[in-house]
Amino acid sequence: MKKNLLVIVSFLLVAMFALTACGTAATTAAPVATTAAPMATTAAPMATTAAPAATTAAVPTGKIAILLPETKTARYEASDLPDFKAKLTALGFDVANNLIYSNANQVAADQQSQAEAAITNGAKVLVLDPVDSAAAAAIADMAKSKGVPVISYDRLITGSDGVSYYISFDNEQVGKLQGQSLLDALTKAGITNPSIVMINGSPTDNNATLFKKGAHEILDGKVTIAKEYDTPDWSPDQAQTEMTQALTALNNKVDGVLAANDGTAGGAIAAMVGAGITTFPPVTGQDAEVAGIQRILAGQQYMTVYKAIKPEAEAAATLAFDLDAGITPDASLVNGTVNNGSMDVPSILLVPIAVTKDNIESTIIADGFHTVAEICTADFAADCTAAGVK
Repeated sequence: MKKNLLVIVSFLLVAMFALTACGTAATTAAPVATTAAPMATTAAPMATTAAPAATTAAVPTGKIAILLPETKTARYEASDLPDFKAKLTALGFDVANNLIYSNANQVAADQQSQAEAAITNGAKVLVLDPVDSAAAAAIADMAKSKGVPVISYDRLITGSDGVSYYISFDNEQVGKLQGQSLLDALTKAGITNPSIVMINGSPTDNNATLFKKGAHEILDGKVTIAKEYDTPDWSPDQAQTEMTQALTALNNKVDGVLAANDGTAGGAIAAMVGAGITTFPPVTGQDAEVAGIQRILAGQQYMTVYKAIKPEAEAAATLAFDLDAGITPDASLVNGTVNNGSMDVPSILLVPIAVTKDNIESTIIADGFHTVAEICTADFAADCTAAGVK
């Protein structure tokens, strides 16, 4: 027994010595890694900058401001803002105390004041969806002078080199989808030499210019554009007035309506209802609003363009969080550049999808953008059943 005990003690002493030797070797080897580290810094600055994500250095130290343009389009309050907040919260940002939110209600001067107030109140990043793309250049220039990065959200800020990133959809493609869908519907109906009305978006919104450009690329030379309007503030009421004027001038003979979004589509359809029209021509839209989807199911509106707002809002939140934390955003997020008249802005451009009655369930509902319960209310239950939406 004594002999065995001596063997065990001897074994333990050897093991302890070996562990001590290993510890010394690791301590001695450490400077080699320290010497080699600068090579990684030179070769991969993104990784070096991003490394603090696991340390307190990566925690945002300032506030983030999100400045939205209006409330007439339902998406901003219903989707963009809550999705943006949810992503920031998931990243660990204190939304309750450090997020500044303002809505300009389509007044560019108010948005300028809101941006100035946000920076005064500690905003270190601005996420700005401009009321007026050109007027917002003054906001971006002011922010740049104070060292505050600006993320141009959904609508491009033009004429400023103070824009750090742009997040949106391929907006010419949105117009092309609308134009092609309308053309397809007219062709399917067997209408030759069709005459249409175009109700475009706000003339101060750069996106509206791009939607219109894309639509014209598809439609010009293939249809007669009998009347065309730019709609201030994207106002559904103004769109209704414009469509009423068009119907009067054209004796209610309209083969199709290119409406730039669901709000203007709703205004155009209201005008047709008011004029006694019961069989509706194909009408386009955009934003996949609940009311727009319901009109599609009811046969009043032909299509909408679905833009998955959640990934757009989440990308903006991720960029804002990183910029506030002093982290260089992941380069893989950026998939293009868009020239704003002053610079090529690093951009995240998402893909829009045309939605008709045939693919509501596989797009809008499958993505959780809207639920069946939201869409298929009592007034539209029969329409949902007929379309197989359940």
